[in-house]
Amino acid sequence: MQTGDGGAGVIGVFGGSGLYEFAGLEDVQEMPVTTPFGLPSAPPLVGRFAGRTVVFIPRHGRGHRLLPSEVNYRANVCALKMLGATQVISVSAVGSMREEIRPGDFVLVDQFVDRTFRRASTFFGDGCVGHVAFADPVCPELTDAVVAGARAAAGNRTVHRGGAYVCIEGPQFSTRAESQIYRSYGVSVIGMTGVTEAKLCREAELCFALVALATDYDCWHPEEASVTAGAVLEVMKANVAAAQETLRRALPGLPTPRRCACGSAARQAVLTSKESISPESRERLRGLYGRYFE
Repeated sequence: MQTGDGGAGVIGVFGGSGLYEFAGLEDVQEMPVTTPFGLPSAPPLVGRFAGRTVVFIPRHGRGHRLLPSEVNYRANVCALKMLGATQVISVSAVGSMREEIRPGDFVLVDQFVDRTFRRASTFFGDGCVGHVAFADPVCPELTDAVVAGARAAAGNRTVHRGGAYVCIEGPQFSTRAESQIYRSYGVSVIGMTGVTEAKLCREAELCFALVALATDYDCWHPEEASVTAGAVLEVMKANVAAAQETLRRALPGLPTPRRCACGSAARQAVLTSKESISPESRERLRGLYGRYFE
């Protein structure tokens, strides 16, 4: 199942805390999808936005029902792939780990530190071994376009290009000791979802960019209140309109066709010999790597 876009490419969007709906999406259709990895967080919404076909999935489900550890990231990414997406923009609330990144700022991250431990973060396994390169985990071309869109939509907000995102398991926020340790890593922001989406998008050969919306200073800042869920949502309410305007400005400038290497990221990834891949694994991965199994 794929949605066509006249060769311009379908854009996948993941919404996070506070971004459960996609205002401005036109000609909307709900597209229920069952993937080889189960059901996505919610039936994807497909529509037109800023002249492009967009597939939107709220990662925590409609009504925010899923913990970060409960999100079926594999099904979410696979659903976007099945619906024809080639580029994915993730919008995510984060805590700031640097003084100069203030609540309300946007950060276009370009690196990750993975501190998760309870979630499936690869399509490989169960009879098929593969390793993709992940030194540069976001697509530079897609990120360039989103940075331009964010700066055009920023208003009084500051847009930071680059920075590392430390991804923790959650659902609890950090202790003060943990927050100071993460700051010692030199990261810019902290969240609970971004790295898993980035890893799976790379394996699925999808371009990936992440718009991190700073909502708080975690709990490291001596002069700021420690993060709470209520405080995150309050800042997100103010940020949602700017995030959607960022997408409106960015989408017309997305590179089409893609010129990056993301679309062939798994070309040399599979180490299991073709004759050793079980029929079950071959069928499960056909939509992702079928062209490499021939």
